[in-house]
Amino acid sequence: MSTSAFRDAGKKKRKRSWWAIVLLAIDYAVKIVAVGTVPENRKTGSSFAWLMLILFVPVLGLPLFLILGSPYVQGRRHRLQGEVNEHIARTWPTHGAKEKYLADYPGAESIVEGNRRLVSFPLASGRNEGLHGNAEDTVRAMAAAVDNATSEVHVEIYIMAWDQTTDVFFTALANAVRRDVKVRLLFDHIGTRGYPGYKQFLARMTDAGIEWHRMMPIDLLHGRWRRPDLRNHRKLLIVDGVVGFMGSQNMIDSSYLKPKNVEIGRRWKDLNIEVTGPIVDSLAAVFAVDWYTETGETLDFVSHASAEDSLSDADGRKGAFQLVPSGPGFPTEPNLRMFVSLMHRAQESLIITSPYFIPEDSLLSAITTAAYRGVNVELFVSEQADQFMVQHAQRSYYKMLLEAGVKIYLYPKPTVLHAKHFTVDGEISVIGSSNMDMRSFALDYEIMLLGFGKSLAGELAVVQDGYRDASHLLTADEWDREPWYRKYVDNVMRLTSDIQ
Repeated sequence: MSTSAFRDAGKKKRKRSWWAIVLLAIDYAVKIVAVGTVPENRKTGSSFAWLMLILFVPVLGLPLFLILGSPYVQGRRHRLQGEVNEHIARTWPTHGAKEKYLADYPGAESIVEGNRRLVSFPLASGRNEGLHGNAEDTVRAMAAAVDNATSEVHVEIYIMAWDQTTDVFFTALANAVRRDVKVRLLFDHIGTRGYPGYKQFLARMTDAGIEWHRMMPIDLLHGRWRRPDLRNHRKLLIVDGVVGFMGSQNMIDSSYLKPKNVEIGRRWKDLNIEVTGPIVDSLAAVFAVDWYTETGETLDFVSHASAEDSLSDADGRKGAFQLVPSGPGFPTEPNLRMFVSLMHRAQESLIITSPYFIPEDSLLSAITTAAYRGVNVELFVSEQADQFMVQHAQRSYYKMLLEAGVKIYLYPKPTVLHAKHFTVDGEISVIGSSNMDMRSFALDYEIMLLGFGKSLAGELAVVQDGYRDASHLLTADEWDREPWYRKYVDNVMRLTSDIQ
């Protein structure tokens, strides 16, 4: 090799060395900055999960963190929700229901007051018009309510499809439009678009005269962008401002129209509640905020507290309710705080149903503490969830729960137990759209209904009895026989569940 060639080779080698030093310096700088910034305003588990991803796989972890990892959601939606909360807190009176219905529930008043401070909605009177647990029957009940509409129908549901099962509902909406009833409809853009017949669904609604809009849309061509991990997961229907439905069921066939689900017989099992009375005002306010957020159109929403006196209680279905919405517009995680508060209040029984049970530390502590105190704690979950990561992350908590004395009932596959509700001491009930995981506590827009009285709790007990009869009770001995490699996957998936 000539002298000049040797010098050139030496220069290239030194250049590569300098580039290696620069890249190494950047790598260390990113990691040092991450250690000091990732934990800010973030729970410990989430911090560790993000740091592990950034430290061990920075090429993947850093971009994901920059897109999805911020614990702050401070955009237009957050500001708008804050303004609405202030308006409701200032103008909506505390209902007489508070003094009338809470005397028999020691400690409940402070929980209601905490909810009021966090979400602004007061406790309100209302009637439990019944639970709807069969998918097809629920759709027909909602369609029947729409058939009685005289002025307006508001629909807000995470996933929708106009299929053979839901045709009766969308036909009722189309008929309502022909009666000059104003029909407004919202669905989650990302949640809905992946299901068969999406484009035809939009066209059919337009042809029917339904005014529809996407929630949380991503439309780069029209300058609409948001964090792609945010969802509006709410499910609600309001007819003429006097009848309301809410719960866990999406407006789609219970197979979700997936060929694999049909082939193996997988169906989603849900639970909705129908209510009337002043509590419907809170549902109307939630819809009005979400409608304005997506369309810019202002809808009236007011409190009809005086309507309580006109509610019939001949059958014992009249009671007190409080709506607790949550999501990025509520950074204090009101659903999580309510869950934890109620569970700590339990003295005799705590019966929980959750399809995606990946509890935050305070929630896990509240549940296991209740069991250690001698409370009968039962947890109903699916034997096999529809999501691999969720299934294994959920399983990673079973040993701790079993050791505390929690009874875990596995609802048999292929059915996915998708209902979301729990009861405390057979007299306080919670039902709605929120799962017991960090996504539902912090990232998804949810609604939960807190109800007092043995009427609703008794109906939920009947539902829970049905789950119990159909389910398999998991024992500690059975769990100990689980293969080590499954538990290994469980624990790995548990780490990923904290990434938000």
